[in-house]
Amino acid sequence: MLNNRKNINLIKQEAKETEKSVTLQPKNDSMQNILVPIGSTESAQNNLQYAIDFANEIQANIFVFRAYSSLSKAGTIINVDSIIERETNLYLKTLVNAVDTKNVEVKMISAKGSVIESVHSIEEEIGIDLIIIGAKSNSIREEIYLGKTAGSLVKQTEIPMLVVPENYKYQPVKTILMAFRSGIVSKKAALKPLHFFVQTFHPTVDLLLVKTPDYTEEDLVLDKELEKVKNTLTITENTTTYMGVLEHLNSFNPDILCVFRRKRGFFRKLWEKSTIQKSEFYANMPLLILKGKK
Repeated sequence: MLNNRKNINLIKQEAKETEKSVTLQPKNDSMQNILVPIGSTESAQNNLQYAIDFANEIQANIFVFRAYSSLSKAGTIINVDSIIERETNLYLKTLVNAVDTKNVEVKMISAKGSVIESVHSIEEEIGIDLIIIGAKSNSIREEIYLGKTAGSLVKQTEIPMLVVPENYKYQPVKTILMAFRSGIVSKKAALKPLHFFVQTFHPTVDLLLVKTPDYTEEDLVLDKELEKVKNTLTITENTTTYMGVLEHLNSFNPDILCVFRRKRGFFRKLWEKSTIQKSEFYANMPLLILKGKK
């Protein structure tokens, strides 16, 4: 159980809800457990509502999570950590009470330590199928697309992520644009979230293969798993995959943009940083980031 793991606390519900089971379900082939990291932004409530609306469609569990840092000082008689933990728990409860939870079971988790370490601990314990996070997190700077929290999670975890634009309202997924520079997919598990979206929402899947200057003929051959999901295939020539997306995004106008996060791939330079400026990338639709293509 999470509340037995060091520095991870599964927050108990109010008395009227304690009869509900809080047994954590094991991970299976479905998209069952969704983690929603919460920062100190005005968009936190909207992001959580989006996640709940999405989870309600697919019958998944929501784990809303917030990390806090230790501020204890030597010689003090006050347990500062305990105070911060209570404030964090209260913040999460207030946030959850402010949204429409529908038929979704929302579990709250507070954790002492860094976001990345906490997410890894939660993943090891229950298995997280998807992280849903706001495009701007822990930042009031309007030019920021991905704040430090979201940027760090993209860079330092292998969990698929759905990045939701600020103030974006949930809507069923009817079209997906998937952009990549090579049709080779060595790690088939990387496509699992995409397959789930296809099986659940039955969207049109448009593939955008971007021929960059260093492409090979092998890159132009689609993996069988990509062939299975595609409705259309567009091949374009650009200096980077990113530039190919910029050229074609408006013509496709997808409900979701899907990309791979690789050490050498789409947004390579962006993934190396913890913050991403809107001048470097901005999408007015959710961004599904698949992990580990090769």
